[in-house]
Amino acid sequence: MSALHVPDALRIGPYALSNALMVAPMAGVTDRPFRQLCKRLGAGYAVSEMVTSRKDLWDSLKTSRRADHAGEPGPIAVQIAGTDAAMMAEAAVYNVQRGAQIIDINMGCPAKKVCNKWAGSALMQNEALAEAIAAAVVQACAPHGVPVTLKMRTGWCNTHKNAVQLARRFEAVGVQMLTVHGRTREQGYKGEAEYDTVAAVKQAVRIPVVANGDITSPEKALAVLRATGADALMVGRAAQGRPWIFREIGHYLATGTHLAPPLVEEVRQLLLEHLQDHYSLYGQASGVRSARKHIAWYVRDLPGGEQLRRHINTLEDCQAQYQAVADYFLRLGQSMERLPQPPNVMESELDRLAEVAA
Repeated sequence: MSALHVPDALRIGPYALSNALMVAPMAGVTDRPFRQLCKRLGAGYAVSEMVTSRKDLWDSLKTSRRADHAGEPGPIAVQIAGTDAAMMAEAAVYNVQRGAQIIDINMGCPAKKVCNKWAGSALMQNEALAEAIAAAVVQACAPHGVPVTLKMRTGWCNTHKNAVQLARRFEAVGVQMLTVHGRTREQGYKGEAEYDTVAAVKQAVRIPVVANGDITSPEKALAVLRATGADALMVGRAAQGRPWIFREIGHYLATGTHLAPPLVEEVRQLLLEHLQDHYSLYGQASGVRSARKHIAWYVRDLPGGEQLRRHINTLEDCQAQYQAVADYFLRLGQSMERLPQPPNVMESELDRLAEVAA
């Protein structure tokens, strides 16, 4: 089968991306070890976890870990969040001075602890403030030659989808790329993402637009590209425990054929290397606990995965955790050579998107 749809390689300011597949910034997930792994497995770009604009928290251990980019291939993109234009501008410069090459503004996070402080997607309710923040960050980054991007949702609620209006305002003040998650803040992560609004944003602006939300398979990736005309795709939750989804999508878009699922032994090595990097960043006490979710994601659909998850949750030692994972995959490899093929997107959903594209 011939190539289907390979988006042109993107540029963000002076930076040329290797491809148009991106890792979404996810709090507690998209740390340096995870970003590096996704890039190794086919992602062309990754944005850091959200970093606060509150100056009193910049020296905290949590923020310092989120801002750790040691050994990470560029461009280094850091996402900042806050509600005050001057503070956001100052936070942008602070992160640029610590190695950020691209600054991304968070107007997409739906978490209550963020939105209750009027940050994240809550900013979409106040278009004047949202524009002022974007303008201040762009102006602060301009002397450093650092481009600014922005991630948002379709709107605050179903009756107030204002992504198109905001997109025009953000473009006008100098934002160089927009990512749109196809849900409102009200939806959180419930229901299905819609792509009509993403398509409308793409039609309304000249800067690159990235589609995000429910991109869970190569077929879905192609359908979303066709339905939205987006310049790139951003994958979030579907990459948790399946970071090779980027190479699967890239291969499918280029050839129209599927890669075979990864070998069990390859996944074993990937996960063990991921754990070593994770422990190195977080240390023993914190690392053994924060690694549990990653392990659970890797094995959630595998034989014996639930038993391993329960066992892992009882362990408080990194070496014991590492060995339990190593032993599990050795046993799994004795019964299967490759991971099972993941379930595909429902045909009805693909048909619906095909109608939108037509």
